[in-house]
Amino acid sequence: MFKSKNMLFMFILSAFILVLAACGGDDKTSTDSGTSDSGTDKETETTGTDYSGEFLSILTGGTQGTYYPLGGTFADLITSETGAKVTAEVSQASAANMTALDAGEGDVAFVQTDIAYYATNGTMMFDGQKIESVSALGALYPETIQLVTLADSGIKSYADLKGKKVSVGAPGSGTFANAEQLLEIHGLSMDDIKAQNLDFGESTDGIQSGQIDAAFITAGYPTGAVEALNATKGVFIVPVEAAKAEELIAKYPYYAVDNIPAGTYGLEADTPAVSVGAMLAVKKDLPEDLVYAMTKAIYDNTDKISHAKGAFIKAETGLDGIGIDVHPGAQKYFDEVK
Repeated sequence: MFKSKNMLFMFILSAFILVLAACGGDDKTSTDSGTSDSGTDKETETTGTDYSGEFLSILTGGTQGTYYPLGGTFADLITSETGAKVTAEVSQASAANMTALDAGEGDVAFVQTDIAYYATNGTMMFDGQKIESVSALGALYPETIQLVTLADSGIKSYADLKGKKVSVGAPGSGTFANAEQLLEIHGLSMDDIKAQNLDFGESTDGIQSGQIDAAFITAGYPTGAVEALNATKGVFIVPVEAAKAEELIAKYPYYAVDNIPAGTYGLEADTPAVSVGAMLAVKKDLPEDLVYAMTKAIYDNTDKISHAKGAFIKAETGLDGIGIDVHPGAQKYFDEVK
């Protein structure tokens, strides 16, 4: 009898121990699950749309051009949509921006499509200095080459530039290359003018004060510096006739026919012109998910761009005219919106 009771006691005790072990196992499983959840949350913070730990800079151009105000807008959009801390930085624009990106002095940059092509192929001002660390984020809008002078300057054509003081931008800049090529197509060279290496603000100030006669300005119209000049003195934009535009494009295919409409800068008639494209370049080593988020922040919110050039910035044309490799993050975005 005692033996039977003892066996019954041992059986109940064993069962009780098994129950406790099971409960302990459940607790362990629950703890492991919590650790896994915590890991998943951490991963989401890293790969999701919250990039509050990122600090990025957008290299633009001079304060009186088009790049700078648009850069400020893009910085605000990316900050708002992704949480990254983004600032727009004043710079020397296209060619300098490509060099700065390559040197790690910025993360995103405005650049002309022709300059990006030169840089990644090691030609023109980048001869022997090929840049391989930069890719494209997206195309923006046409950048019109504007040959600006005063309405009463007497300069009405390229032939009238001979012997005149003309701002052609900094040596090695996109504006300088555009000026050189347009002069060439019109049978002129830098030797036929008194070339001045000024930025946009200095150029229009020089025209206003009479220090120079004309200036090449490559920027989306309306350009702030030219608007400011027109507010005090009437401006004239020297036209590029159709035959010359065709000749230019035949030799340098990254140009396109453009037109500055009447009313811009108070112009009484449309002015035929040529343009290159504006684009955003980005460091190749930026993470794919971050570049995707940046691209989406800009192209999904073009209705929030107040500058006149915002009307040209569209997801469906985001790859138009780009002659360099596109960053995988940007490519992913544009593939999604096709």
